[in-house]
Amino acid sequence: MPKTGRFLIAVSALALAWPALANDGGSDAATDAANVASAPDDGRQVYAPDYFARFAPKSALDMLSQVPGFSIREDDQGRGLGQANTNVLINGERVALKSEGIGDRLRRISADKVTRIEIVDGASLNIPGLSGQVANVITSGGGVSGQFDWKTRFRPGYVEPEWFGGNVSVSGSAKTLEYSLALSNDNGRGAAKGPTVITDGQGTLIETRQAHIANVSDSPKIAASLKWDGPGSSVANFNASYQRQWYHGRFDEERFPVSGVPRHRDYEQHDKDWNYEIGGDFEFALGPGRLKLIGLERYDHDNYYEDVVFTKADGSPPFGGRYVNMNESGEHIGRGEYSWKMLGGDWQLAGEAAFNRYSGVATLYDLTPDGDFVELPFSAGTGGVTEDRYEVVLTHGRQLAKNLSLQVGLGGEYSKLSQTGANGLTRSFYRPKGSVSLAWTPSKGLDLSLKVARVVGQLSFGDFLARVDLDQGQNNAGNVELVPPQRWNVDFEVKKDLGRWGTTDLKLFYSAIDDYIDVIPLGGGAESTGNIPHAHRFGLDWTSTVNLDPIGLKGAKIDTNLVLEKSQVKDPVTGLARYFSNYQDRHAEANFRYDIPDSSWAGGFGVQYNHRRPYWRLYEVGLNYEGPIYSTVFVENKDVFGLTVRAEYFNVTNGHRFVERTVYDGPRDTSPVLFIESTRQKVGPIFNLSVSGKF
Repeated sequence: MPKTGRFLIAVSALALAWPALANDGGSDAATDAANVASAPDDGRQVYAPDYFARFAPKSALDMLSQVPGFSIREDDQGRGLGQANTNVLINGERVALKSEGIGDRLRRISADKVTRIEIVDGASLNIPGLSGQVANVITSGGGVSGQFDWKTRFRPGYVEPEWFGGNVSVSGSAKTLEYSLALSNDNGRGAAKGPTVITDGQGTLIETRQAHIANVSDSPKIAASLKWDGPGSSVANFNASYQRQWYHGRFDEERFPVSGVPRHRDYEQHDKDWNYEIGGDFEFALGPGRLKLIGLERYDHDNYYEDVVFTKADGSPPFGGRYVNMNESGEHIGRGEYSWKMLGGDWQLAGEAAFNRYSGVATLYDLTPDGDFVELPFSAGTGGVTEDRYEVVLTHGRQLAKNLSLQVGLGGEYSKLSQTGANGLTRSFYRPKGSVSLAWTPSKGLDLSLKVARVVGQLSFGDFLARVDLDQGQNNAGNVELVPPQRWNVDFEVKKDLGRWGTTDLKLFYSAIDDYIDVIPLGGGAESTGNIPHAHRFGLDWTSTVNLDPIGLKGAKIDTNLVLEKSQVKDPVTGLARYFSNYQDRHAEANFRYDIPDSSWAGGFGVQYNHRRPYWRLYEVGLNYEGPIYSTVFVENKDVFGLTVRAEYFNVTNGHRFVERTVYDGPRDTSPVLFIESTRQKVGPIFNLSVSGKF
């Protein structure tokens, strides 16, 4: 690890250890009130709106982002709806969404509607699937409020500015109704410039290159939600969203071979997508318990193509190719959950039916000397995949003692996978599922949780069909034998409240994976996404917030995060153990924020280090990463005519884009090196500006 990475980890450890080393003498009562959440005897930590006042939050997301030692864990958007697995609730309920994350929903809740935020262990709640630290955002209705967050980004000399990022939303309530309407645009601007050196296996120079990469994306979305308090204790929720996505990427490159004619490579990507999601639920009393019925429909239509054209300096005809992929996918989900109390505990019987579909038509073209694209045979890129899945899980939760709770869920699923097109195949599977969770609070301010779960993963149905990458010259043949991965997960979490110093949260995790998904060799020299019988990973995720008020720097804090992972899988080409392919296994981050007392000004800086493992394919090994050190500084004024204005300078320490790629003249276990590609490109300075407010 570079010295900077070791330094970051040392800083994180020192920040966590500091409260134990410092003199914990008397404290100012006002300082304590501003920096310490209340902690009722039931183990919750409760953060009232006053706690967040110095940050001038505009939304519930702004507030939750400042809860000490807490980080949002989004749903993996995987297999159906299933049990809850995000660590955020709204008014004690999970939000059953697929196309947008919990952060999108929190962004639409005005900060003045938040009554409090509670941090509690998930296993102590009557919501199957939750474990570890969970945030429950409690809101109140009344009136109409609006908010907006406008974001822009500048990368001079690299890519055009992004002018229209951010979101605007309106929410309110009237008698038995609550509603929200939001318009957002999650846009992006990626870019890099710099040289590439190509050598042979003995290190002899073959070619040099100069490249300019520029990517532009915009994803406007409109979303609405409606909640109705019906007769008696019945409650209904309705959600809908519609989104358009545009992406255009350019990769212009000048190539100068040692022997041969210089040439220009023009590579372009275009992607146009539209999607929608409609969902809702209705919950009502039935017999001794309550029944919740959930329905969801989502659809995605995508048009993608890429061109690569080579033009030689000697005026000879250009050459190249085109790849086009038009696909659509969708999902219908119906779920029922019946919950009741019996034998001193909480019970829930849940059943779910999910029907997934995917169809794609891919075409491949060759550029003729006349400048026309002529279609080539590529039948393996066309076809469809469907999956019908049914699941039943029975969950029981109970208090074993005042400070100890247990949750157990047992069940299974049946699924049928069918493919149309080349080598179509239909298969059926039965798989067990379930989990056991324990939550223990041995003393006030210390929370321990343990969860053991059997999980079934979700496939990317596009992997069943062949596809082409013209940029890197990589071809996936498609694999009709793919099966969803299964894994045993063990998660252990310790959270310690450090009082006025802050909080620290340590997660230890382990996964034993069956049918791990990676690129594997197929017959006839082909390669594609496939299954490897066994794999495992383990590591830690350590998040902390240290307040600096006790040492006299009132309004200042340090947020740290350290992630260390180790993985192992048997390489399908060599048979030797290696890390997971293209896997980030180290991350260290520290952010300092100072809200100057008795003023509207705040500022700070942050630094992060990332480490990634190489990817492995049949004919090559490569490493593609950025950084590895990125840093940022910002200044913020929270009252510019009632608005919050934030200016940020990212990449202060001049992080780069790196590519190290070794390509073999055949399978890499038996063939000599064909060439080695080494790239070091500048990412450049990035300037961000945001303006947020209420109306």
